[in-house]
Amino acid sequence: MEFQKDSTFFAGRLKSINFAFKGAVKLITTEHSIMVQFLLAILLTIAGFYFNITATEWMFQTLAIGLVLGVESLNTAVEKMADFIHPNYHERIGFIKDIAAGAVFFAAMAAIAIGLIIYVPKFL
Repeated sequence: MEFQKDSTFFAGRLKSINFAFKGAVKLITTEHSIMVQFLLAILLTIAGFYFNITATEWMFQTLAIGLVLGVESLNTAVEKMADFIHPNYHERIGFIKDIAAGAVFFAAMAAIAIGLIIYVPKFL
C-alpha cells in the first residue's frame, strides 16, 4: 500500500478519527485486559450517576478511566510489537514488556486512589 497524502486538512482528520475508532473497537473486542478495564469504566460511570457525583468528581473519574485505558492500550501495542519482532522468549523483550506493564500498574493505582476518594465517603 502506497502512502497518499490527504489533499485537505478536514479529510485527513476524518481518516485519523476513523483509524482511531477502529483501533479502539479492535482493543475492546479482542484484548481481555481492555475488556475488563472497559467494563469497569462502564460500571464506574453507572456508579457516578447512581451516587450523583459532583462535576469535579466526574472530571477526575473520567481522567482516571481515560488514563488507564490509554496506558493499557499502549501496553498492548508494546507487547504486540515485541512479540512480532521477537516471537520467542527473550530476556530483553521480557524486560521491555514488564516495564510497559509497570506503567499500567501505576495508572491503575492512581485510578484506584481516585475511586476510593470519590466513593468511600458515599458509603460512610
